[in-house]
Amino acid sequence: MPRRKRGHKAPAIAGDPGDPVGFPVLVSRFGDWMRVQNFAERTVGNRVEQLAGLSVWCSERGLRRPADVTKPVLERYQRWLFHRRKQDGKPLTFRSQYTALSCARSFFRWLVKQNYLLSNPASEIELPKLEKRLPRHVLTTSEAEAVLSQPDLGTQLGVRDRAMLEVLYSTGIRRMELAGLSIYDLDVERGTLLVRLGKGKKDRMIPIGSRAIAWVEKYQREVRPELVVEPDDGTIFLTVDGESFGGGALTALVRGYVRGANLGKSGACHLFRHTMATLMLENGADIRFIQAMLGHVSLTTTEIYSHVAIRKLKEIHDATHPGARLHAPDSTKNRKPESQDENEAAETTDLLTALDAEAAEEEADDV
Repeated sequence: MPRRKRGHKAPAIAGDPGDPVGFPVLVSRFGDWMRVQNFAERTVGNRVEQLAGLSVWCSERGLRRPADVTKPVLERYQRWLFHRRKQDGKPLTFRSQYTALSCARSFFRWLVKQNYLLSNPASEIELPKLEKRLPRHVLTTSEAEAVLSQPDLGTQLGVRDRAMLEVLYSTGIRRMELAGLSIYDLDVERGTLLVRLGKGKKDRMIPIGSRAIAWVEKYQREVRPELVVEPDDGTIFLTVDGESFGGGALTALVRGYVRGANLGKSGACHLFRHTMATLMLENGADIRFIQAMLGHVSLTTTEIYSHVAIRKLKEIHDATHPGARLHAPDSTKNRKPESQDENEAAETTDLLTALDAEAAEEEADDV
């Protein structure tokens, strides 16, 4: 039987779908424009969903078209977001408010560029300031091993889950990068993993430890053939229905194992991303190598990755990641001295803050 395609129901845009300058038509055209510009489909979906919320709010106040929206209207919308309460009674986070307003600003800026509006009512809307937060929880080496030992290896799904956890821990890739891995992306001989079209639609080649490779090979040999549904599209990690994983499903699965370890810490896929970066930093890895692995390399630091062979990055990974090898290395070697220069400490804080911002984005996507 053919594999069912995953997908989310398109959000309903309030307004008259027959009105050529109403919210439904213009939001749809904005989505099409983003696709033509090669925005990630996830980004397109998130922005359209946020604009659907704005259209409903406007419609409830008799505003049927984007042209009816003024700066005072958007300021009221901003205040409404601030005072809004979710079903559990909690307010929206400032990051969620920021996302909603940022999408509105992008939409109205596009409307002006496309000559649907003469002026941009959102141009002077100030976005809420976002606090810089460090990771709430990071696992120690022993705690990471405790989580990795949770899957029941007497079952096929337990072997699959252990392999996924090992890949997250070894590489620090994002959950949707894990979900999108193909059987052709793992180079066993070189010990590398090709992450295709990661965040920002960028490919990157990163090291993966021998232990993680061993678990993936075991899964591919013993479990995947039982899960795959023809036609096989090559996705490595499959659900019981032979489908690729969605982000919410991966989060729920990994969170369950973290809770099962009874560590007094919470988190899911991104917890391993934090942990990988932190442990490698503590064991002496240069922050620029870690940025390269995480896909955080900016235009100003691209040369550090382009001029460093994957072999060198692999050596750094093997030397500083406690779970990179089949046999545990000496934990006293390569440990970073306690004294850090101020610039390095600031760069480390920025890196960890960026990781926490990513985690917050994933949490917002799951709401």
